[in-house]
Amino acid sequence: MARILTITLNPALDLSVETPTLAVGEVNRTGNTRLEPAGKGINVARVLARLGHSVTVTGLMGEGNASSFERLFAAEGLQDSFVRVPGQNRINIKIAEAGGRVTDLNGPGFRIPEDALQRLEFRLAPLLPECDGVVIGGSLPEGFPPSGLAALVQQASRAGKPVWLDTSGEGLKAGIEAAPFAVKPNMDELSGLAGLPLTDMTAVEAAVARVHAGGVSHVVVSMGADGVLWSSPAGILRSRVPPVSLVSTVCAGDTLLAGMLHGVLGGQPDEAALTFATALSAECVQHIGVGNPEAPDFSSLLQRTRVQPWPGQNNTGEMPL
Repeated sequence: MARILTITLNPALDLSVETPTLAVGEVNRTGNTRLEPAGKGINVARVLARLGHSVTVTGLMGEGNASSFERLFAAEGLQDSFVRVPGQNRINIKIAEAGGRVTDLNGPGFRIPEDALQRLEFRLAPLLPECDGVVIGGSLPEGFPPSGLAALVQQASRAGKPVWLDTSGEGLKAGIEAAPFAVKPNMDELSGLAGLPLTDMTAVEAAVARVHAGGVSHVVVSMGADGVLWSSPAGILRSRVPPVSLVSTVCAGDTLLAGMLHGVLGGQPDEAALTFATALSAECVQHIGVGNPEAPDFSSLLQRTRVQPWPGQNNTGEMPL
């Protein structure tokens, strides 16, 4: 199995709540409620560890409430190499309504000290030679410049390691300019990069081509119920998502990314890698939390996931059913 390093710059304690349709301004009763340490890189690490990989987690962490994260890392078998900084990690509230609508209430976190980037780069120096791939995921904490994220991409690339980047906004733009190996935008993030709404698959393909032009070899676009588009030097594949009961989409993208690394670093054929990642992401949306490869219905989801080459569009530019 692979040795993977994940970098999370802005961890969070996620309070995830299931509820019927939310009545704003009134008392609401909740169903399943869970509070757990999170952050894109941490979520990806948890799935990869469950798939048998050796995972080290690093980044920046507020020392004020680090103990919950430390307990999670020990329970999940993750090697903790986070740089501690003053302050507390943010608390985010994820309200998942019946029908799949999710409302995020993201709290403020720590503000980084001036030497945070330098300390993190120093921490990464001995870790990078020991890994097979790097994931940089999540938002940037207050005071962390997008150029700092680009510097981390460049540091890992100079060490000869493929960087998989999953962030948004100015961080995503700066990261792409540093030419990571792969990026995983969702449709909103890809639309932000393109600077216009992506109303059909022709527009999606054009936006992906512009990302490739910046030096990114692999672009994995998560499109929700419309599946996944994976564009690489070998061509373009699109996966079809099997119908499932939707509870929460919160960790679906992180689970997809973990599944992609599992397949690519494991040397699986492209179709098999995308099938596995898509099916695991579909498993994830049926409950709160990251995807579970040991779920009883995962084998069935694998069998019902379809992957086909792209282009496969009709003459209107819409994705065929």
